[in-house]
Amino acid sequence: MDKQRTTLSVLTLLPLAVACGTQSAGSGSARTDSAPVTGVHWTVDSLTVDGKTAQAPSGAYLRIGEDGRVSGNLGCNGFGSKATLDGDRVEFGEIQTTDMGCEKGPMSFERSLSRTVAGGSAFTTKADGDKLTLTADNGDRISLTKEQDAPLRGTKWTVTALGDTNVSQPLPKGANAYFVLGEDGTFDGRLGCNHASAQATVSDGHITLGRVRTTRMMCQGSLMRTEKTLLELFDSKPAYTLDHRGITLTSTNGTIVSAVADE
Repeated sequence: MDKQRTTLSVLTLLPLAVACGTQSAGSGSARTDSAPVTGVHWTVDSLTVDGKTAQAPSGAYLRIGEDGRVSGNLGCNGFGSKATLDGDRVEFGEIQTTDMGCEKGPMSFERSLSRTVAGGSAFTTKADGDKLTLTADNGDRISLTKEQDAPLRGTKWTVTALGDTNVSQPLPKGANAYFVLGEDGTFDGRLGCNHASAQATVSDGHITLGRVRTTRMMCQGSLMRTEKTLLELFDSKPAYTLDHRGITLTSTNGTIVSAVADE
């Protein structure tokens, strides 16, 4: 699949994004029959239009924060917006979305979804356990399922990028960097070249890493530079932020390490 990211453009997809937020966000509040849906990663399962149901592309999801900010992916393009809610009804407006070209299937679903939610439509939200249904006044429906967040401990976190608050760069080709925070208070992983282990204490949004023990292999220059940067995390107290299946570590010197949960 050839995806090329271009400048953000404004599309009419906000209703889909907003409909996810049914607890408290934006200028109003909303209720469901079960648990709150804010702060939840909702996988888009299907879209029903005129009685015909289409399955969503892999990767389509919706998420709304406690502050009403909405993010998601339609199976091809990512988007962001802000929700305005009132009871079990959802009102919405513009969003910003990326403008990428994808394969025929995801783009067809995205166009259909856009037609469904465009034009100032309102949705009624109904939650049932891990399921969420958004129903338009004309009966069209969006079906979603709650996807569990990856736990901090016991997950294999694969490092994807290094950077700071201004820029982030993907790891060089061939880098094998990952880590696991064990239930027994240990850190175990690879830093791009060598295996590493240490003690790890989690408290108040920080991970205190003890003295690191590593193997002594030599690798090509780019991998060793990656490893040197990751070694700066040790004997320090990096802050961590979890976001569904992603984690960000920010060291005391400002280095930011991004990683995703291994499938």
